[in-house]
Amino acid sequence: MAIKLRLARGGSKKRPFYRIVVADSRMPRDGRYIERLGTYNPLLPKDSEERVKIDMERVQYWMSQGAQATDRVSRFLEAAGVVEKKERANLKKGVPGEKAKSRAEEKAAKAAEAAEAPAEA
Repeated sequence: MAIKLRLARGGSKKRPFYRIVVADSRMPRDGRYIERLGTYNPLLPKDSEERVKIDMERVQYWMSQGAQATDRVSRFLEAAGVVEKKERANLKKGVPGEKAKSRAEEKAAKAAEAAEAPAEA
């Protein structure tokens, strides 16, 4: 049985609230789980202590039993210092596309022209 540490969504529409759970990977996202380990409320400010609550002892236990954390849960554990940081490949998601590059060049050219115009007058 493949065990995962993952998020199970709760809350109403456009008001998400997540439980951090241990579940069989074959179960549905919001379906049956083995144990609840904590909560995550993305609506709270990032510096709030109530945003992410995790029972670290149980997390350590399940990790020792071979449970794998999903990407989001592993980021929470990295922030808490339980798991060492992984190198993630961001590929080219942060690189602007061709149209954005051309718009930025046009904007820079217009700004340069505007800066030169008052200097000449």
